[in-house]
Amino acid sequence: MGLGYTIDTPVKVARFGINSVVSIIEDQLIEDMRQVLSSEWNISYSHIPQSEADHRAMRITAYLNLLNSIVERQIAELKQLPFGENNDLTKYFELLSDNSPIKELYLAMLNEQSEPARQLMQRFLREQIRPGKIDVNIMTKLDRPAHDTEGNPLPSEYSDALSALRGFANSELSSSIIFSAGLNPKLYSYCETFADFLPDASGNLKKQIVIKVSDYRSAYIQGKFLAKKGLWVSEFRIESGLNCGGHAFATDGSLLGPVLEEFRKNRNDLAEELYQSCQSALRSKACHLLHQKPHLKITVQGGIGTAKENNFLLEHYRVDSTGWGSPFLMVPEVTNVDRKTLDLLVTAKKEDYYLSHSSPLGVPFNNFRKSTSETQRKSRIERNRPGSPCYKKFLAFDTEFTTEPICTASRQYQDLKIKQLNKLQLDPREYETAFNKITEKDCLCEGLGAAALIANDAGDKLKLTAVAICPGPNLAWFSGVFSLRDMIDHIYGRNSLLNSPDRPHMFVNELQMNVDYLKNEIAAFQKNAGQQLERKLNEFKVNLLKGIEYYKSLLPSMQTETESFRLRMNSMFDSIRETLENMYVVAPVQ
Repeated sequence: MGLGYTIDTPVKVARFGINSVVSIIEDQLIEDMRQVLSSEWNISYSHIPQSEADHRAMRITAYLNLLNSIVERQIAELKQLPFGENNDLTKYFELLSDNSPIKELYLAMLNEQSEPARQLMQRFLREQIRPGKIDVNIMTKLDRPAHDTEGNPLPSEYSDALSALRGFANSELSSSIIFSAGLNPKLYSYCETFADFLPDASGNLKKQIVIKVSDYRSAYIQGKFLAKKGLWVSEFRIESGLNCGGHAFATDGSLLGPVLEEFRKNRNDLAEELYQSCQSALRSKACHLLHQKPHLKITVQGGIGTAKENNFLLEHYRVDSTGWGSPFLMVPEVTNVDRKTLDLLVTAKKEDYYLSHSSPLGVPFNNFRKSTSETQRKSRIERNRPGSPCYKKFLAFDTEFTTEPICTASRQYQDLKIKQLNKLQLDPREYETAFNKITEKDCLCEGLGAAALIANDAGDKLKLTAVAICPGPNLAWFSGVFSLRDMIDHIYGRNSLLNSPDRPHMFVNELQMNVDYLKNEIAAFQKNAGQQLERKLNEFKVNLLKGIEYYKSLLPSMQTETESFRLRMNSMFDSIRETLENMYVVAPVQ
């Protein structure tokens, strides 16, 4: 959800038992929001300056402890509220799924005529109230080395990712760290230096590890790496490679359905192998053991849009839970989206959401054409000043022109790269393509955090107000500003917020995105052919064709969908398969 969109979401939803995830990479934004929340909740605030050698970890710890303290206060206050009134206590129970036993007891309590029995039921219900977890995320690729104020390199544990992990590990939270974007050996190994990630004397884990993956192989490799260090992975969070928000990590054509099928078949064996490896490592280090094999959670997110899709994932693949992200950008009660950006999202069309190359990481990035950040990027080009000032430098990794790494979205890099381009004397069409490739990179450090500061009227010391937003393409099917109750009711099938009854199934949408991605990759291949790339693209195509056959065989199992809907899905699969079969990976004639 970007850096700022859920930065304070726990304060908004945790008291209703809803889990949320906070990005902990951008420590300056975290420090700004700590000041904002401290003021709102009348809590003393002491600034942690950048001159502190360990300021990143200290800021993160202080902020997470603040969130925890606020949520604990909210829960205590909520439990004191009376039943039968329009308040947060009532909202807590009414938001629950209709299948929840607690919800059933709540409804029974409302109809109970005996006052003593009613009081007993109310006491029990209050005891069942649990806050949602305050989980945190680190994108493992964002691990820039640190230097002191004089430019001298600091020890490796002061790098961006390791400092963020330390900030979480030192906090009071009992929740999960979510690692995304692949294995970072140094970061993963650092976990074993903190007791909270290892079993206590009772065999319990205060802090848990969650790995975000897009295929089974990645889960196995990362899970084994951690298990051999005595670190248990509590959850594998499967995300669609392309049908997601933010950075998109395209797979080899492996689609979400077949990936989930592989997890379903191998889940028990995977859990057993990781458990045995983990216990063996703990014994060798003379640590406390896990008293029994913990439940290995398998969850899924990316492009879910209806209650029927949600329920099918839960029931057919037996996943423990599902994740909904982008639709909550339309819910001001939950996320930080400034009013201007929210209005743009409300009126957006499907074509306004696109897979871009704007990320300085060089990874495809789901973007929004109408964002004020995109408007600013184009304006800078028109004024012959492409690129960003680059104050925060979280994505400064390029050393093509400089000894010290700089960001490819920075004004410095783009100026140097364009000067290099001007010397090549390309024809106008080639020049334009190369120029656009350079200047498409945009500043995400500022853009993905700006909305939080604007929405909270916190201001920005640098006066940078352009907002970048990275919703998944699934948001095209939602138009409007919704309440938390609206969105929860949509997820549970109590209403529908879709802007069109013709929305294709999430499996169809993801398949089409992969075909479009392959088409673009084949077009690029025509200009930069190579045997290894040719094999990769052909493998991508074969996996998509296999995925289509899998989905067609799955259709009879989708009994919650109408027969006409399943027939339409089948027709779409046939049409996409025909398109795919007519796509050829052919190297250009030399």
